[in-house]
Order: sequence, then C-alpha cells, then structure tokens
Amino acid sequence: MAFFLPILMLPGCQDLPKRDAKASGISLPASWQTPNSDTSEAIPHWLSSFADPLLTALVHTGLSQNYDLQAAAARVQAARASAALAGAGRLPQLSFSPSYQNNNDVVSGRFSEFSALFDLSWEIDLWGRIRSSQQAAQHDAEAAVADLRGARLSLAARTAQTYFELVEAKRQVQVAEQSVSDRQAIGDLVRGRFNLGLTRGLDVRLVLTDLANAQARLADARNQVQTITRRLETLLGHYPEGKTLATTQLPAPPANLAEGLPAQLLVRRPDLVAAFARLRSADARLSSAQRALLPRLTLTASGGSASPALAEIIGPHAAAWNLAAGLTQPLFTGGRLQSGIYLQKALVTEALNNYRSTALNAFREVEQALAAEQWLQKQEQSLREAVAQTQESRKLAIYSYRQGLIQILTLLDSYRSTLEAQSAHLAVQRQLLNNRINLYLALGGDVDAIN
Repeated sequence: MAFFLPILMLPGCQDLPKRDAKASGISLPASWQTPNSDTSEAIPHWLSSFADPLLTALVHTGLSQNYDLQAAAARVQAARASAALAGAGRLPQLSFSPSYQNNNDVVSGRFSEFSALFDLSWEIDLWGRIRSSQQAAQHDAEAAVADLRGARLSLAARTAQTYFELVEAKRQVQVAEQSVSDRQAIGDLVRGRFNLGLTRGLDVRLVLTDLANAQARLADARNQVQTITRRLETLLGHYPEGKTLATTQLPAPPANLAEGLPAQLLVRRPDLVAAFARLRSADARLSSAQRALLPRLTLTASGGSASPALAEIIGPHAAAWNLAAGLTQPLFTGGRLQSGIYLQKALVTEALNNYRSTALNAFREVEQALAAEQWLQKQEQSLREAVAQTQESRKLAIYSYRQGLIQILTLLDSYRSTLEAQSAHLAVQRQLLNNRINLYLALGGDVDAIN
C-alpha cells in the first residue's frame, strides 16, 4: 500500500499554473493618471531623439566596454549553461571504461586481462520531475537575459545623465568665472570711489569678501567637473584620467513621447520580465519537488568485452553484457521531501509578491516621471524669466550705485541674484533632461535601433 500511495497523490502534482504577465494582481487604470498623457504605443528608441552625436557615441562606447555590463553578459551564459545541465538528466548517460589488470598471488595464480566496457544509465522521467527542474533553469536563464537588457538600459541612462551632469557642471564653471570677473570689476569701481573719498572702507571690505566667496564657488565648480568627468570615464570602461569633454551645450529636450498603456509596461520593462520569469521558475521547482514523491524508474546496462589477450578482445567469445531495470520509491526520508515542497511553496509566494512589488514600483516611477515633466517645465520657464529680470536689475543697480542712490549691499545682492538665477536655470535644464531619461527608463524603451 505504501508503494501505491504516491501514485494516488499524482493528481496533486499538477502541471505548472497558468500565469499571465499582465495579471499582476494590481488593479490597473485604463491610462496613466497624469493629465494629457498620450496613450499610444511608446517610442521604442530614445537615444537618437536627443540629436546629440557625442552623447550617442559615449553611450555606445559604454555599452561595448563597461565591465559591469560584460559581467552581466557572462551571467547570461552561465544561466544558459545551468539550464543545459538541468536537462542533461533526461537523456541516457553513457561512459566507456577500458582497463588492464595483472594479478600474481598464491591463491589465484598469475593472470592478466584486458577489458573494454560500456556503462549506460537512464532515469526515465515518467512524471516530469527532471523536466520541471529543467524548465525552472530555463526560466532563470530568461530572467538573466532580461536582467542583461535592464543593465544595458540602466547603463545607457546613467551614461546619458552623467553626460548631462558634466555639461551642466562646465556651464556652471562659466557662470562662476563670469561672476568672479564681475566681482573684480565691482572691486575696481569701489576702490576707485574709495580713493576719491566717495565711499567708505567698509564697502571695499564687503566687495573683497564677496569676491573671495565667488572665487571659492568657482573652485568648487571646477572640482565638480573633474569629479563627474572621472565618473563618466569609469562608466565608459576607461581609466579615470580626468580628460574632460569639449562640449558645453546641453541638448534640447526631445518632443513629448507616447508612453503607452499601464498594462503594456508589464511585458516591456526588463525588471518586470525578469521578476515574472523568476516566478515561473519557482512554479517549476515546486512542481519538481512534488514529483520527487513519485517512483523513479532507472534503466542500467553494461557491455563490452574482456580477454587475457589484447588481440582477442574484439572476438565474439569475449563479449559480455547485462541489462537491469530498477524502480525506486521513497518511503521514509525524515520529512526531507515534504519540507522541500513546503520550501518551494514559500518561494513561490515570495516570487509572486516580489513580482507585484516590482510592478507597483514600476508604475510609481512612470507616474512620478510624467508628473515631474510638467512641473519641471513650469520651473524652467519661471527661472528663465528670473534670469532675464535679474540681468536687468543688475544693470539698474550698477547705475544707481554710481549715482550714489543705493548702498553697496544692494549692488552685491543684485549680482548674487543673477548668479543664483543662472545657476538654478542650468540645474533645472539638466533636471529636465534627466527626468526624460528616467521616463524612458521607467517605460522600458530600447536605447537605439542598433541594440
């Protein structure tokens, strides 16, 4: 009866559950919640949309030379090899064992023997236990492929964002250099008025203090350039020698893109594809663990020839063979098999909830980037106006100071306002570009057509 009990349990060892990548268990809206969103299919390639040849060249250099990406590609090859290993048990295993034996003892006397034997073993996968294990490894390989695609997208995004950050830092250096030059001009003006007795020594001290602060800010801006430059070189797989780029022009943000529907994200984004593949892998491992309760049928065979003389080993009288079939039924394993089933069930639950969590985070990233796009555009427009206004106020301030109508602090404040407005405007221009990259990355769009 104990032998047939696992057979009766066979209906509980069902095939892999039917799962739909779009059925994440999260209630999805028909469209993204950001107003005025385009619900058509998302743009597949985003790098060329910036129309920046240098950016394109840098990204492709990183994709071909970055060491982290090469390590991710090696993990794909390892996962595929593991899948092949997992499926090897479904096929017969054949080995060849040639040998020579020479004995000389008082009991059996002296004799020698040549042998050439073949050994064959084959576990018949009656219930699909090995097949399920192979399917699990294949899903792991699919997850590794998706991880590699995600790593490529992430590297391309980080390269582009670091490039934008570097260009902005170089522009910040230009703004800081102009600020130092302006402070020096103001210093010359105030010292001239001081020598004529038209202003106080305090004004000279205030101007020199402001000049020193502007020079410190310039030094910090130049340090930012070298730091970002070395970070970019590392992403590209180059030695971080600090050789900066010649460009100082940020590209214009591409036109608004079509982001597609929320449900499309579940089958397009690499991290979601990988999480779903790992869920399917957990399903397959649970199926394999359940089928381990069932009997195993193994065929073994050996054959070959043996002879005292090497020349006679191929003769028909030297041939020998045997064939056996064995059935193994686990009866008592100390709870190992049942514990394995409980473990795999827990891992399935974990993988399912990881998939749902990854999906929810992906939706948040898209909604967040879509909303940020609108607010950053409004912020950029306001700061552009602020730059224009501070430039005009600075002209009025220098004129008013020459006429003795305002104090030196008012003049210095006007220059500081111009510096802050220009610096903030550059920062938000870069943030707009970075947010667009974040949106492309959140949507899972490909880098370019050649990838």
